[in-house]
Amino acid sequence: MSSFDLSEILGNPEYVSMLLLGIKMTFVVAIGSWTLAMTLALLLLGLRYAPGPLGNAFVTAYVSYHRNVPTLVQLLLWYFGIFTLMPDPVTFWLNDHNAEAIFAVIGLGLCQAAYFSEDLRSGMRAVSPGQMEAARALGHSYVSAMRFVMVPQGSRNALPALINHSVSLFKNSSLAVAIGVAELTYAVKEIENLSFRTFESYLLVTVLYLVFSLMIMALGAYVARRADPVRSGRA
Repeated sequence: MSSFDLSEILGNPEYVSMLLLGIKMTFVVAIGSWTLAMTLALLLLGLRYAPGPLGNAFVTAYVSYHRNVPTLVQLLLWYFGIFTLMPDPVTFWLNDHNAEAIFAVIGLGLCQAAYFSEDLRSGMRAVSPGQMEAARALGHSYVSAMRFVMVPQGSRNALPALINHSVSLFKNSSLAVAIGVAELTYAVKEIENLSFRTFESYLLVTVLYLVFSLMIMALGAYVARRADPVRSGRA
């Protein structure tokens, strides 16, 4: 029975290089999908509060689908389903530009947008309706009032939930291994296959995900403090 020896992994330049490339791809997928998710969440929020029933009905259906279908299943549908139905020129272009990573960003971003939009919606509910009325009375259009008055206040209220879901998104980036993205989990699986150090490999990836998640939470807490006008001294 072999003894525990993490140095066989960390002391091997090839394995360290694989780890660093995996970490890089993990952050590429996580940041890309977070950016897509937040952009879509703001659009969904606008539709949710737009006049008329159609926007709200669309957002309700969108959120219901993405919150009730497992994220892994959505990734598999995008990569093994929708990807195969695309025209050949599009398929060739995607294959030349890391199709796996692109569809991981799309799948995770679309899914997470549902959660972000609901976080923002909850934050908006905490804003007094009088704020919108006052903004309109001062001459703001609906879009202008949402942009400059309602959304900034609602976003501050939603920060704790947004931070938690951002950490969840980072952790869910590991699901991209199912469609062949060479992210951190993929890299560790390759290292385990080459080194035969199963426990050390998965202990290492566990620690790395824990450290990165704690760093994201710390960054989120810093942003939340800066956004709080009382705690930041701007009151």
